[in-house]
Amino acid sequence: MKSTRTAWLFMAPTLAILVFIGLIPFIYVLYIGYFDWNLFSKIRGMSWAGLNNYRKLVFDSDFNASLGRGISFTVLTVSIEMVLGVLLANLLMMKIRGIKFFRAIHSLPLTVAPIAIGTAWRLMTLPGLGPVPYYLQKIGFDFNIGRYAQQAFFTTVIMDIWHWTPFITLAFLAGLSSLPQSPFESAMVDGANRWQVQLHITLPLLKPVILTVLFLRIMDALRIVDEVWMLTGGGPGTATRYIGIHIWRVVFPKTDYGYGSAMSVIVLYFTIVLTWLLITSISQSWKGVAK
Repeated sequence: MKSTRTAWLFMAPTLAILVFIGLIPFIYVLYIGYFDWNLFSKIRGMSWAGLNNYRKLVFDSDFNASLGRGISFTVLTVSIEMVLGVLLANLLMMKIRGIKFFRAIHSLPLTVAPIAIGTAWRLMTLPGLGPVPYYLQKIGFDFNIGRYAQQAFFTTVIMDIWHWTPFITLAFLAGLSSLPQSPFESAMVDGANRWQVQLHITLPLLKPVILTVLFLRIMDALRIVDEVWMLTGGGPGTATRYIGIHIWRVVFPKTDYGYGSAMSVIVLYFTIVLTWLLITSISQSWKGVAK
């Protein structure tokens, strides 16, 4: 009992901070979602709206379109990052000359602020100034993310992959370094090849790491704002106006806090459900592989 009390005593400051910066703001946003609150409307103050904000979301084509774009962006980026993370982590486990230097270089994108990354990519892809349009024009490819929607979308995808693949690689690298060696030695004695070892031993043992990284990356990708805003501003048109940027445009320029709060709550709920479905499906597939 004494050790339990000591543990709670040490965790108390962290729990208090989490309640203050996490739980209380969430309850406040949930509360505002039931009101109409626009600072520049004729009606001053907050007026009770009930479920009207949530009903309006069902028929809001802009919200649904931005949510769809955000899902497409998340599925594409996270799936590629997970595959690249596993491959690079296995590569970095090899004893090759200069591998430590490559680890340090590979981790550099994580040290840069998202706004700085968006600005740098904006400069690299700016027509008439950046090297990307210049060299692509040399081979006859017209590159302009301010004009072509598909180019803008895939540029944001590549930027996110460049930014966050090192995080996944480091997480998998830490997981691979902590795995026990006895299962691998037994597999080598039984004559298993490299693919069988990866599929039946490495990936099942890395399951906690994979699920944790997948959960974090889905949440981050769905709410991306900074990098995309600095790179494209959500354009051209609405090609890269993902759900985070759409909520920002509703809450700040339009000062519609009630409707923006309702959108935030729905996106949070959707993120939790989507993550739970993915984790459940992956867990079930691993059980099938284990059998």
